[in-house]
Amino acid sequence: MKVYDVMISPVVSISDQATYKEALEVLKTANVSGGPVIDSSGKVVGMISDKDLFRVLFPRYRSFYEKPEDYLDYESRENKIKEVALHPIIDFMEKDIVLVEHDTPIMKAGALMLARGIHRIPVVTEGNIVGIVTRSEIFKRVLSDYKI
Repeated sequence: MKVYDVMISPVVSISDQATYKEALEVLKTANVSGGPVIDSSGKVVGMISDKDLFRVLFPRYRSFYEKPEDYLDYESRENKIKEVALHPIIDFMEKDIVLVEHDTPIMKAGALMLARGIHRIPVVTEGNIVGIVTRSEIFKRVLSDYKI
C-alpha cells in the first residue's frame, strides 16, 4: 500500500506570513490539529501543530530557570497571550520537516513518523504538495485492510 492510498487531499495549509492568531483560526476552522506551512511559491517550508501553538504560551526551560518569577504569575501569563497572537508563525513553526513522495510505502511513512515523533507528513509529487498522510489514517487503513 502506498501513501496515495491513505493521504488526505486537498491539504489545509498555512502561509508562512501568518500570525499565531491566523494559524490558530485556520486549524480551528478546518478542524485539524496541524498542517504544512507554505511559502509564496507553494513550497513546504515548515509544519505547525496545535502542540507548537500551545508550547509558545509557556516558557522554555532555560528562561523559566533564569527568571521563574516571570512565569509564576499566571494572570500576567494570560495577558501574554494577546501579545503572542501577533507573532509570525515562522518564528516557532517546525522547520526540520520530513516530506514523502506520493508513491512511498505507508509502512515507511509510519516508520518515519514514529522515529521523528510526528503525527503527519506532507506528501509531494515533483516537489509540489499533493496531500498529507497522518498516523491515524495509516492506522485505520491497516486495521481495515488486515481485519485486525
